[in-house]
Amino acid sequence: MEHFYLHRFSPFVWEFAQGVGIRWYGLCYVLGFLVAYQLCVHLARRRLMPLEAEKVSDFITWAALFGVLLGGRLGYTLLYDFERFCREPLSILRVWEGGMASHGGILGLVAYTYYYARRNKLSWTGIGDSLVTVAPPGLFFVRIANFINGELYGRIASVPWAVQFPTEIREHPELLEKTPFVNLAPDAVTALLHKGGPDAAALEQVLRTVLPPRYPSQLIEALLEGVVLFLALWLMRTRVRVPRGVLTGTFFVLYALLRIAGEQFRQPEDFNFGMPRGVFLSFFLIAIGVLFLGFALRRPLYEEALSGGLSPKSRP
Repeated sequence: MEHFYLHRFSPFVWEFAQGVGIRWYGLCYVLGFLVAYQLCVHLARRRLMPLEAEKVSDFITWAALFGVLLGGRLGYTLLYDFERFCREPLSILRVWEGGMASHGGILGLVAYTYYYARRNKLSWTGIGDSLVTVAPPGLFFVRIANFINGELYGRIASVPWAVQFPTEIREHPELLEKTPFVNLAPDAVTALLHKGGPDAAALEQVLRTVLPPRYPSQLIEALLEGVVLFLALWLMRTRVRVPRGVLTGTFFVLYALLRIAGEQFRQPEDFNFGMPRGVFLSFFLIAIGVLFLGFALRRPLYEEALSGGLSPKSRP
C-alpha cells in the first residue's frame, strides 16, 4: 500500500520537552478566535451587528472561554467520555489532552450570547446572527487540528487520496501482533515515527502493510463545516436582507446537514438508536434551527444597515 499517504504529523508545533510544548490543537483554537474577532469588527463597523466595534474584543474573549471552551468540554465529557468522568471527575479539566464536542460548543455559545445580550440590553438574535456567521472558520481550524492529531479519522476507503493513520494502533494494538514491533506500546508508535531514524523507517514499512487506508474525514468536514458553511452565511449576512434570527436558524440547520454528510465518511465512535452519535445529535440542532427560523419570520426585524436606516423598535 505504498501509494497511500502515511500520516506522520506531530501534535506539537514546538515541543520543548517530552510531552510539553505548543500544540497544533491549541494554536488552531487561537487562530479561530482571531479570525472571528476580525470578522466581527468588520460586521460591527458596517452596522451589521448590534455591538460597537470597540466592544467586540471583550465579547469574543468571553464567548471563547464560556461558550466554546466550557461548552465544548462539557459537551464532550457528558456525551462522549461520561464513564471516565464518573471514575475521574477531574478529567474534565485536562483540556490539553484534547476532547471537545462541537455540539456542546455551539450550545455553549447560544447560552453565553443570551446572557450577554440580556445583560447589555442588546438583541440576542442580532448578536447571534453575527456570531454564527464568523464561527465556521473556527470549525475549519479545529478540523485541521483533528487531522494533524490523527484523530476522528474516516472509514476504510480505497480512493487514491486515502490516508493511513498510525494513531489507529491505540485502539487496535493487535495490528502489530505478528510484526517485530509487537511489544511497542501504542503511544510509542507515533513517538518513534516523529523521532525518525532507521527504526522509524522500519516501523513505517510495517505500518504500511497493516494499517487500512481511510478517508481523511477531518479534511472533508473542514471543507463542509468550515468553508461551505462560512460562504453561505457570509453571503447571507452581507448580501441578503434577512430578519434577525434567520442566520442563526440557518446555521443550526445547515451545520447539522453538513455534519450528517461528513459523518458518512467518518469512522463511527458511538451510536444512538442505530445512528452515529454525531448524526443523532444533529437532528436536535435541526429542530432548534427550525424554531429560530419560525420566530424570526413571524415578527421580522432587521439590523440597522439592512432596515433602510430605520432602527428596530424592539429587541427580540
